[in-house]
Amino acid sequence: MTKVDFYILATAATDQRAQFACRLANKAFRQGLNVYLHTGSEDQGREIDSLLWEFRPQSFLPHGVLGEAASERVAVGWGDDPGEHHDLMINLDLSVPAFVGRFQRVAEIVSKDIPAIRQPLLQSWKWYEDRGYELKRTPVST
Repeated sequence: MTKVDFYILATAATDQRAQFACRLANKAFRQGLNVYLHTGSEDQGREIDSLLWEFRPQSFLPHGVLGEAASERVAVGWGDDPGEHHDLMINLDLSVPAFVGRFQRVAEIVSKDIPAIRQPLLQSWKWYEDRGYELKRTPVST
């Protein structure tokens, strides 16, 4: 069954979720995993795509927007189809996508001091818990 990690960020800066998602994607890529960064909208997806190009100038993380680039091990997308990805989904949407169960791991990133992010992700925790997913909380100091 899918394992779900909730990463709890210690900062209230709104851009820290995106920054942490990029760092997590880079780490997973270096471990040989395919990564799908799921966003809540095309605008958010385009922002993450841009950030992946510049978040770490000293190294390159090959990635692409799902459906626009050749098959990439790291893909950014929105909507109902994560393509061929199944290793790790980094969920930047504030709800649980219907296809969550196809992934081995899911990362949810919580900004604990931002109620507009914290509250929906508390509901996501409950959703996962009610369905028997293995959950883990990991505090992150940024």
